[in-house]
Amino acid sequence: MKRLLVLACLLGAAQSADAQQRTFTRADTLRGSITPERAWWDVAFYDLHVRVSPADSSIRGVNGITYRVTGPSREMQVDLQAPLVADSVVQDGRVLATRREGNVLYVTPAAAQQTGSVRTVSIHYHGRPRVAQNAPWDGGFVWARDSLGNPWVATAVQGLGASAWWPTKDTQADEPDSQRVAITVPTGMTDVSNGRLRSTTPNGDGTTTYEWFVQNPINNYGVSVNAGSYAHFSDVYQGEAGALTLDFWPLAYHEAAARAQFAQARPMLACFEHWFGPYPWYADGYKLVETPHLGMEHQSAVAYGNQYHNGYLGRDLSGTGEGMSWDYIIIHESAHEWWGNNLTTADIADMWVHEAFAMYAEALYVECQSGRAAGGRYVTGVRRAIRNDAPIIGAYGVQDEGSGDMYYKGANMLHTIRQLVNDDERWRGILRGLQSTFRHQIVTGRQVQEYMSAQSGIDLSRVFQQYLTTTRVPTLEYSLGGGELRYRWTDVVPGFDMPVRVGVGPTDSRLLRPTEAWQSTPVTIDAASEVTVDRNYYVRAAPR
Repeated sequence: MKRLLVLACLLGAAQSADAQQRTFTRADTLRGSITPERAWWDVAFYDLHVRVSPADSSIRGVNGITYRVTGPSREMQVDLQAPLVADSVVQDGRVLATRREGNVLYVTPAAAQQTGSVRTVSIHYHGRPRVAQNAPWDGGFVWARDSLGNPWVATAVQGLGASAWWPTKDTQADEPDSQRVAITVPTGMTDVSNGRLRSTTPNGDGTTTYEWFVQNPINNYGVSVNAGSYAHFSDVYQGEAGALTLDFWPLAYHEAAARAQFAQARPMLACFEHWFGPYPWYADGYKLVETPHLGMEHQSAVAYGNQYHNGYLGRDLSGTGEGMSWDYIIIHESAHEWWGNNLTTADIADMWVHEAFAMYAEALYVECQSGRAAGGRYVTGVRRAIRNDAPIIGAYGVQDEGSGDMYYKGANMLHTIRQLVNDDERWRGILRGLQSTFRHQIVTGRQVQEYMSAQSGIDLSRVFQQYLTTTRVPTLEYSLGGGELRYRWTDVVPGFDMPVRVGVGPTDSRLLRPTEAWQSTPVTIDAASEVTVDRNYYVRAAPR
């Protein structure tokens, strides 16, 4: 169980400024906040059993929710998105009264729930879940067929929410200590879900049940169904925390391609363990599973749909060539095992913690493979996708994830902070420290910011404010004259005083400490073209 500390995947398209100004509804609040009906109970275990029927795109199941009573009880808010239907809710053998408000099912306990007690309620349900038309962007169930005509089914629900296909406390702020995921599919299909496979049971009715068990906390959008005609091969990686099992599940006719492409998992693990610390889920293993959608960071069962190409579907997002020697989905989605799964934000408004670090991890992977300069070229190259049309941080408490700039701009913010730290071992210690300090926990964006300031010895508050809450890029305004370089920051938040490294001529590199007030430094150059701002800082330069 990861408890909310402060009440409060993909490769996303940026939201428009208009979206940031939209009016939020009661449904948004019910989905995105810790309501009184959520606050009094804390999830301990989910026991999820779902029968998946590709023939009619329907599901039927039951989820047993074991929870700790943390305060005076009242109605219980369980989330289950329409058009799914709750058939009954049972506790201690009694059918409980329920009422529905949109995607929320309110359950009335049969008796008072004693604070400190551990109880279980089971929600039986059925229906045809929302179909994802363009997964993973829109979210839902994917009912597909592989190129041989075999049924191929997957889920991808980040942002939309796990309640699109199972009844749950649909918030990132509360996770179970562990979870069972038992998926029944037509015999001939194989389901690959999270954690480790405990049993495979033929049911005698043309279906088979695959029971998976996750031994660690898991965010509910990371719970997944992946069912198809899979091959399976495995390996063992000797990592920082011992022997880590690696399991690979491609479509059977892609096995040869997968054996070649999925070999990238080993150098990825070596790089990320170096920078971030041990892979967080040794008990549950690491899996790559081919899916009919592009990809998603499903915990211990990373969804892969990059068609066995390097780059992002064969393209280099940075435009530098540095992104073409590795598979974008393997690297980016696996980075989420640390940033998003191990360390999960309480509110999706802080999703920059997941995505900025995961995209920055791509640059670190390039650095691991080709050197620091190559990593710098990659991360500065992706700036071409930054839109600066809306703040990165969304509105809290209303399920608002903010701007898609959390990827490219967020990664460049982190790269800029690395320059400020100016000590690679300390920087690595900060990244590893975030992972160890908040291991298997829920965090807020504010906690991450404060930790990084404390561990770097630098007050980064205005840096975070600038890049996360405004659409303005810090601009170094400067002029030459009388043997002096005059400079100041513009387009910045009040009090912004971030240092920046500037070249004044071919051999003179200086660390300037601009503020909003004009300052000067003596120089021996005459032309503004001889002033260059270190590209590793995400800033603009404006000669006067």
